[in-house]
Parts: sequence; structure tokens; C-alpha cells
Amino acid sequence: MTAEKIRIAVMGAGAVGGYFGARLAAAGQNVAFIARGGHLESMRRGGLRVKSIQGNLCIRSLFTSSSDEVGPRDLILLCVKSYDTEEAAKKLEPMMGEKTVVLSLQNGVDNPEKIAKLWGVDRTLAGVADIAARVPEPGMIEHSASGRIFLGPLQESGRETAGDVEAVLTGAKIPCQVSRDIQTTLWKKLAWNAPFCALSCLLRMTVGEIVAAESLWSLITSCIEEVRDAARCQGIELPPSTAEETLGISRFSRSLKDVKPSMLQDLEAGKPLEYEALNGIIVKLLHGAGKRAPINEIFYTALKDKR
Repeated sequence: MTAEKIRIAVMGAGAVGGYFGARLAAAGQNVAFIARGGHLESMRRGGLRVKSIQGNLCIRSLFTSSSDEVGPRDLILLCVKSYDTEEAAKKLEPMMGEKTVVLSLQNGVDNPEKIAKLWGVDRTLAGVADIAARVPEPGMIEHSASGRIFLGPLQESGRETAGDVEAVLTGAKIPCQVSRDIQTTLWKKLAWNAPFCALSCLLRMTVGEIVAAESLWSLITSCIEEVRDAARCQGIELPPSTAEETLGISRFSRSLKDVKPSMLQDLEAGKPLEYEALNGIIVKLLHGAGKRAPINEIFYTALKDKR
């Protein structure tokens, strides 16, 4: 794989996949978008429209609901919700050539392993998308902050492949970095998602509103400490400063007072929630180690009944 024109597919062309796919298409890459519902129909009619702080775009490309229409690809961005990972990974088969690479850009920490079970460790990359984006209406992506990707291989033998994908993304002017330890990077993202996504849904609050409520900080800190304990069960040691750093990042985001975490966007759209990937996994890992996760247990139980 080179940074020159390659064949790319975006499986799950929502806010994250749609944005990064559009940037790649605007840079001249051959990108196919797999989506569904009204979002897909709108893109077929009028293209994929991106309203962005980095400049607006309107992309005309292949928009489809079926991977059978796409054919073999060099790179696949897997951007579906965590609860759809295994089903979506199976549907990649028509697009998997001999050297196809799959980059997961999803919430949660165990999606890359699920993909690797089907398509191999050396063909699977883990990624973290640092971005504020949403779908305000079918066929449109609104990008309001950041837009950076961190990625890495599941084992050292895949580092060259990760570098190739980094070059492709960088060539499309997408800020990108190969992480020295992508598992730690994934868990650090979960340390933010676990408290902020849950609280945003349970309290119907934006990021800015949560950060401004100092009474919630101790709850956030306790949740993050449980994330650290769960990571330790997986042999990953997040630094003691994780909670402080996470809250510090959030304070920096005070200017983003209207930003809604992805799970709150899903709740408002009547879609299923990713509580299994963001809170349930913490409960599962700590229970398996004979420990409790009281904060995440409450979040998980409350979110399961949330409509």
C-alpha cells in the first residue's frame, strides 16, 4: 500500500466514517461508502455533504448498502457501532483482497480483536478517532472540532502496515499518528467515554454542562479509577494521573459547550446505545477478577433501560 491512489471502503458512513471517508475522497482516493436508511438515500441523491471547520465538501461517490457492490479494497475503515462489529466484520468478505487492511475507528477496546479473529492480526489495525462530529440531517456530516486519528498494529509485525495507512491518511490532510502502544491509547479513550457518554445520556447534558458541574467531578474520577482497574486486568497500566488528565482535557473543551457525546446523539435519535462497550466491559472484567465496579454497574444498569 502506498500513499498514492488506492481503493478504500468505509463500512458505516456515519459521523466518523463519513467525515474521514469524505476527506480521503476529496484527496483523490477511490472511496466507497456503505450506509443504510435515509442517510444512504440522501447521499445517493445529493452526495455526501460535509460542513467542517476544515472546509466544506460535497462528495459524489459509490454509496451502497451492500459490500457485494464494492469489490476488493486496499483499505477498509470499519466505523460501525460496537454492537455491530462481528456482523459487519463478516460482511467485509466481498471487499477482502489478499492484502486488504481493516482499520477499526470505533468506541470500545475489544473491536480490533473481534475483527482479527476473522481476518487475521496482521491485517487488522486499531484506531482512535479524536473528533467532534454529528449527522444533523440525512446526507450531511457536521464537523466541529479536532479530526485526528491515532492508530497502531495489534502486534509488532504490523507496524509497517500501520505506517502505510498513516501515509494514506496524512496524504488526505487528516492529522494522524501511529501510536507506540495503541492498547493504552484505546483504554485512555475509554477512560473519557465511560463517564462522559453515560452521564450525558442519563442527565441529558452536553460535555460543557458536565464539566461545568463540579459536583460531578468526584463521580467521574471514581468511574475512571474503575477503568484503570479493568485495564490492569488486561495487563495495561494507565497512569495514576489519568483521571486528572481526562478532566483537564475536558476543561480545555469548555469552549465546546454544545458538543454532545456520540451516545447522547444515539439516544436522541432513538438508536441503540453502546453501554456494553463503554461500561459493561468494565463491569465484566472487574467481576471476572472478583472485584466490584459500583459506578459502572450503576451506569450500565441505568443505560440498559434508557430509551
